[in-house]
Amino acid sequence: MKARAMTMNRRHWLKLAGLMGATAGAGTIGNLLLPGAPARAADYKALVCIFLYGGNDGLNTIVPTDATRYGQYSAVRRALALPQASLIGLGSSGYGLHPSLAALAPAWAEGRLAPVFNVGPLFQPMTKAQFRAAPESSDLVPDNLFSHSDQQVLWESGSTDALTRTGWGGRAAQTLATANPVISVGGNGRFGLSALSAPLVLPEPGATFGAYELGTESWRTGYAPLVARATALRGIYSQAQDNDLAEVYAGMQRDAFAMSDRLAALIKVKPGQAGSVAAIDNAFAPLIANGDVADGLPRQLYQIAKLIAGNATVQGNRQIFFAQLGGFDTHANQIGGTVLVGNHANLLKEVGDSLACFHNAMKAMALADAVTAFTQSDFGRTFTPNNSSGTDHAWGSQHLVIGGAVKGGLTYGTYPTLALGGPDDVGVDSWELQGRWIPTSSVDQYAATLLSWFGTTDAQLDTVLPNLRNFGSARTLGFL
Repeated sequence: MKARAMTMNRRHWLKLAGLMGATAGAGTIGNLLLPGAPARAADYKALVCIFLYGGNDGLNTIVPTDATRYGQYSAVRRALALPQASLIGLGSSGYGLHPSLAALAPAWAEGRLAPVFNVGPLFQPMTKAQFRAAPESSDLVPDNLFSHSDQQVLWESGSTDALTRTGWGGRAAQTLATANPVISVGGNGRFGLSALSAPLVLPEPGATFGAYELGTESWRTGYAPLVARATALRGIYSQAQDNDLAEVYAGMQRDAFAMSDRLAALIKVKPGQAGSVAAIDNAFAPLIANGDVADGLPRQLYQIAKLIAGNATVQGNRQIFFAQLGGFDTHANQIGGTVLVGNHANLLKEVGDSLACFHNAMKAMALADAVTAFTQSDFGRTFTPNNSSGTDHAWGSQHLVIGGAVKGGLTYGTYPTLALGGPDDVGVDSWELQGRWIPTSSVDQYAATLLSWFGTTDAQLDTVLPNLRNFGSARTLGFL
C-alpha cells in the first residue's frame, strides 16, 4: 500500500518529469540507464558495426578477377556484370572491388582492409545435401530465410532463431561489463539490445541531447525561472522514494541526467566549431560542405569518430558502436544508364567514402590499431539478375573489415562456387537455380573473430554466441 501513500503532488511531478525526459531532445534519454564505470584510457578498443539494410549485393561488391571465374560471373550476371577493367584490383588476391569503393584502395594497400567471403547465419556447418534433407522446422536451418526482418534479426542477434530478443553487440557489452551499453548513431536496432539495457541512441552532430529542461544554453542558465525549474526537477529525483519501484525509476533518471550532462556538449559539436578535432575535420573534409557533414553514413561515422576521440568524456576502455545505411533492397534499378552508375553504385560510394574518411581520422589520431569497423547486412542477393535490372533475396554474402589491427593483404573465408545448381546454390530444380549461396562462414565465426580481438575470452564467446561451439575448432576466421 505504500504506492498509494505517495502524495499526488510527487506522483504528478514524477510523471511530468518522465515525459520531459522522454520527449525532449534527440536520442534516447530513457536508454541512459547504466551507470558509467571509471574511464580506463589504457588498452582502449572500439568496434564499429555498419549495417547495410536491405541486403547488399555482395557479388558486385567483391568480384573475382581471374579469367575463369570472371567469365562465369559475367555469363550469369549479364547486364549487371561490372567490366573487368573497372574493378579496383586487390593486389594478387584474384579479386577486385566495385569501382565505387575506390576510396578503400589505400586501406588495402596499407594492409588494413580484409574482404570476408560468403558469410551468413548458420546453426552449424552445412552442406547442400544437409540443407536439402533438413525439414523446414529443423533447427539446422535458420528461421525464415530470405525474409528481410527475420534475417536482420539473425545477423544482429548472432542467432538462427528469429525470436532471439538480444543482439550480439548488446550481449558482448553486458558480458564484458563495458562502461556504456552499445552506442548507436543509427537508431534503436536489435544489435545493441541486451538483457539489461537498450543501446544508447545518440543524435547527429549539432543536435541537442538530454532533458530539455536541464539544458545548459546561456539563455537558459541566465534566466532565473528556468534555473529554478531545473533545480526543482533535479531535486525531485534526488529525494528518496516511498517504494522500491519509484526509487529505481528515480535512480535511473539521475543516471540519465548525469549521462546527458557529460555527453551533450561533445555530441553537439559540428565541423569547425569550438571543440571540434582538427584531425577528424581534415579526414572528413571531402564529405563536409558549409560546416555540415554529408547526411547519412558520413554524418554517423563523423559522430562516432568524435566519441572515440572524446573517450575521456565518454568513458570506458571498450566501446561498441552501431551505424547503418538503408536502401540496399535493389530489386529494381540496381544499375542506371550503365552498370557503373545507379542505386547500388551510389550506395557503395557512400559506404566506401565514409569508411575511408573514418579510417583516415583514426590514423591521424594514432587510434587506427584500436578501432575496427565492419559491415553486416540482411543477406546477399541472387547471382541471376531479375527482369527489372535488379537482384532478389539470397543468403550468404561478402563483407568488409577495416582497421589498423586487420591482417590485410589477404582474403578470408571461401568465395562461393559460381555455378547455378552447384555445391553452394540452394537450388536444384530449374525454377530455383538463382544462385542463393549457402554460407561457408557463419555470423558466429565472423563475430567471434571481432570479439576475440576485442578481448572476449573463449568462455565468454560461448555465452555471447551460443552456436559458436557447433563449429568445433574453427571458431574464428583469422582476419584480426
